[in-house]
Amino acid sequence: MLAHKTALDPNGAQETYFRKAAGVARFAYHWALAEWQRQHEAWKADPTGSKPSDPALRKPLNAIKGEQFPWMREVTKNAPQMAIMHLGQAFKNFLAGTAEYPTFKKKGRHDSFTLTNDPFTVKGRKVHIPKLGWVRLYEPLRFIGTVGGGTVSRIADRWYLSLTVEIPDPPSVHRENQTVVGVDLGVSALATLSTGEKIVGPKAYAAALKKLRGLSKRFSRQMEVAKVRAGLKPGQPIPKEMLIPQSQNMVKTQRRIARLHAQIADIRADALHQLTTMLVERFDVIAIEDLNVAGMLKNHKLARQIADMGFGEFRRQLEYKAVRRGKTVLVVDRWYPSSKLCSACGYKMPKVPLAMRDWTCPQCQTHHDRDINAAMNLQKEAETSFTASPGAP
Repeated sequence: MLAHKTALDPNGAQETYFRKAAGVARFAYHWALAEWQRQHEAWKADPTGSKPSDPALRKPLNAIKGEQFPWMREVTKNAPQMAIMHLGQAFKNFLAGTAEYPTFKKKGRHDSFTLTNDPFTVKGRKVHIPKLGWVRLYEPLRFIGTVGGGTVSRIADRWYLSLTVEIPDPPSVHRENQTVVGVDLGVSALATLSTGEKIVGPKAYAAALKKLRGLSKRFSRQMEVAKVRAGLKPGQPIPKEMLIPQSQNMVKTQRRIARLHAQIADIRADALHQLTTMLVERFDVIAIEDLNVAGMLKNHKLARQIADMGFGEFRRQLEYKAVRRGKTVLVVDRWYPSSKLCSACGYKMPKVPLAMRDWTCPQCQTHHDRDINAAMNLQKEAETSFTASPGAP
């Protein structure tokens, strides 16, 4: 199953429909969450009753929405139904310990609604949405397969369609001589290969930080003006209703900030896609470290730079692209001392501070670039693992 996300090109009426459908999905999610909590409390008081579930909530909502919420019929029925199904999955994830307890959603943040395969059709550079008609796409579907569903979502002020496509399983590939590469991820260079190549990341957030700070200061000044006009005293808490932009200028500034954040994310994702595609096209076995990104982000001196690189997204893209092309990603244990080992003789340095970008082995006198040496050690670890594994060539 692959996802293809592409931008939509709606007109004014179609964008209004998207906002309505996202609002209906959010309302159904909130209604179901409140009802779920009520039924759960009743079940705890009387365990002989039935536990709440998403199938048991979809039916009563369908029964009352025609009379109590007639505006829900203005959009596709999939919007509220799929929202309740997502709530059911959220509770399953919570009970499995893989997610937090579901909470109510905020309007204007992560607006989206989901469609199933039956009522919508993709044809060329357009998609047919129930009760709306054909909406233009910026590009045709890239994958050949069966479309299983789609989600329309808003990022900043643009709408996107993410399609789930079922494609045939990739063929198994066996090569007698596999090309192995070690990849060391870092901050100064996004990726350093054991071949000696260094790929410098775009550092999109750092490049846009000055502009982002300026926009944030402008919005803060506009908020202060709104507080004065509302008669609030200095230090007085801001009421919830004032969190909504109070003027058109505030709305414009807020949109510019959202667009800039979306642009930063797009630049970062594009660089990672180019890097991961290059790796799986050139090499058969790719060795990377099992980085503790959450722990690395606790280093407040480097947290911004680490987050700007997108290490977690790099691994996600690399793993699914390797499966599609029959390649192998070997994740080396995070405690493997790749930076401390001499790749020439195997001597282990007692300590290599992060500021030490190059060092000389006291045993064999080989001078090492820290990142290239780490990548070469990862490559050797991958070659050793494959040689030791049963059935290795």
